[in-house]
Parts: sequence; structure tokens; C-alpha cells
Amino acid sequence: MKIAVIGIGYVGLANAILLAQHNEVIAVDISKEKVQLINNRKSPIVDKEIEEYLKKNSINLKASINLEASCAETDYVVIATPTNYNEETNYFDTFSIEDVINAIKTCGATIVIKSTIPVGYTKLLREKYFNTKILFSPEFLREGRALYDNLYPSRIVVGTNLDDEKMIAEAWKFAHLLSQGAIKQNIPELIMDSTEAEAVKLFANTYLALRVSYFNELDTYAELRGMNTKAIIEGICLDPRIGDGYNNPSFGYGGYCLPKDTKQLLANYHEVPEKLIQAIVESNRTRKDFIARNIMRKAGWPIKKEIIIGIYRLTMKSNSDNFRQSAIQGIMKRLESYGVNMLIYEPTAKELSHYGHKITKDLNEFKNSSDIIVANRNSKELLDVMEKVYTRDIFMRD
Repeated sequence: MKIAVIGIGYVGLANAILLAQHNEVIAVDISKEKVQLINNRKSPIVDKEIEEYLKKNSINLKASINLEASCAETDYVVIATPTNYNEETNYFDTFSIEDVINAIKTCGATIVIKSTIPVGYTKLLREKYFNTKILFSPEFLREGRALYDNLYPSRIVVGTNLDDEKMIAEAWKFAHLLSQGAIKQNIPELIMDSTEAEAVKLFANTYLALRVSYFNELDTYAELRGMNTKAIIEGICLDPRIGDGYNNPSFGYGGYCLPKDTKQLLANYHEVPEKLIQAIVESNRTRKDFIARNIMRKAGWPIKKEIIIGIYRLTMKSNSDNFRQSAIQGIMKRLESYGVNMLIYEPTAKELSHYGHKITKDLNEFKNSSDIIVANRNSKELLDVMEKVYTRDIFMRD
């Protein structure tokens, strides 16, 4: 098979590597730098697993900036372009998907959307472009573990038009391509209507956001009541019906997916009775408000006015270079309202400042200059200054 993957981010690159094990794959991106890195067998994103895989494994993967030429004579075009949530429209920005479709609509390939989209969007695309050959296949990848999650997937879901036998066959064919590239065996493959597949993605991520919010609110309660959060969580999570996933307190859920997916699902609930989905979104805001207030109390505010707050890492998770929608940035916005100075330690940063706040890559300078250090995720690097550190990381893991 000849496959083009459009968008070289976490989702696109992980899928390109997976599919290139048994197919001819060309990854397409507008970034010449990303394209050059892939053609030199280097990862354009910070992901140790992808970096090691590209070094050690021989796969049929090339990269290009030429969209139309890359998609010519392909069997599948996989779209994995960013779809950020627009706060004004309460809708994902799906322009990049339609830009790709407009550019390749005469190539004849089956289009597979991997980008996260609103419920009902694939069906609208089929109607808008008079194209029945559009599938939606949600990804369930963790940031920093994207390749692993593709090689060992929990399930493979492909959404199609269940009234079209040819497209049902296409959906099964693509599901088998994903399964063929995986290391894990006997992976559940689910073929369903594309609208249901879109709902699977949004509801799955919203449930994970619910888990994060639940344990964060537990931690808020325990902190205010002077109780041991870790003891409570361990006692709860030994129940096999609950388990210990997504139970480590944080400054709130963040990253590429959970903030935008929860908001999009809430928007999709328009005129549908609900209380829980809205509460999940509001809970995340409430948690960040609470955390910011506690940081200022620990820093000695309002008695102490001249405060330098150290922000330990802008990234969402370890082994990641993603700053977008990280929980710590929501905390920083709230701290700005107190008028404090902030110093950021971020060794992966390409700039010297972030929204007017100085960035340093010198850990000793950071430790010595900060009156209090704020860490969404704790680190062994901070053990010698723990008296300065404010974190709610109980288990020292993502």
C-alpha cells in the first residue's frame, strides 16, 4: 500500500512509523525542518521512543513538503493536522482538515481523519465534498508515549458509513493495516458509524479528565483538612473496580487533548440535558484557582510583596516538549494577577522568555533566585530545595 500521512506531530508521526513497517509511507508537513529531520532519521518532536526507533529500525518512511505530489496515486491519505479548540466559536478549528481535502480531492485515495473533530463532522464532510471515501479513526495516544501506544493499542476504532458496503470494507482494510503494524496481538477492532467513532474519542478523553478532576478535588479536600492525600488515594485505588490510573494529583488536566476535547463535548451537548460534563470543565478551573491561592500563601503573600516565583518546567509531561495548554500555564496566568515576578526553568525552550517572564536553562540559577518553586510534576532535581517547592505530585509520575 502507498500511504500519505499529513501532519508530523505526535499523532501523525506515530501513525506514519506504524504504517511504514509494511507499507510505503510519505509524511507531509509544511515545516521544512521537520521534513529534513525525518529524512535524516531524526525525530522532529521530543519523544525518546520515537528517536530510538528511527535510529534502530529500517522502515519505508520518507517526508515531503509537497502535499499534492505526495498524495498522488496513494491508497490512503491520513490527515493528522492540529484542530485547536476555538473559545469564541465553541468548536474545533477544522480548517486544516478541509484545506488538505480541497488540495487532494481529485487524487482518488480513501481519506482517513486522525485529527480530533466534533461529533458529526465526518458526515458533514462527506456531504460537503460529495465524497463517500472519508473515514474517521480516533487515536488514543498518550503524550510522550505515542509510538508505544500505537504499537500496543488498547483497541482500533474506525468510523465509516454503515449504509455503504464498500466503505465498510475500506474501514476493515484500514483497521487491519493498523493492526498489522502493531506488536501487540489480538487487538480489538471496532467498525462503527463515523459519528459514533467521533463520540468514542470525546467521551473517552472526557472520562479521563473526570478521573483527573476527581482525584484533584480529593486532594483539595485533604489539603484543606490537613489529611494525608496519598493514604486516601491508596486506600481507594486498591479497589479493582477503581484501579490506580490517572489518580496522581496535579494542578489540573492539560495537554493537547483533554482541555479541548472536554470543551468540545460540552459544546456538542447543546440542547441536551447534562450536569456532569459542565462540572468537569468547571472543576478544572476551580482547581487552578485553588492552587494559585495556595502558592501565594506559601510564598508569604500579602505580607511579603517582593516575591520571585520559580516555575519548574512549562511542559505538560516528562519526555515532552509540549507547552500548549499545560496546566502550569493556567497557574501562571492566575499568579500574574498578583503582580509577582516569575522565573521559568525550561531546558527545552527555544526562546529566552515566555509571555514576558524570563526563562533560564541554568538549574542552579533557578534554585538560588526563586523564593518558592512551583512544580506540577516533582523531580529528583529539586530534592535539595524541597523546602521551597510547592507541588501536589504525590507519586512522582505523570
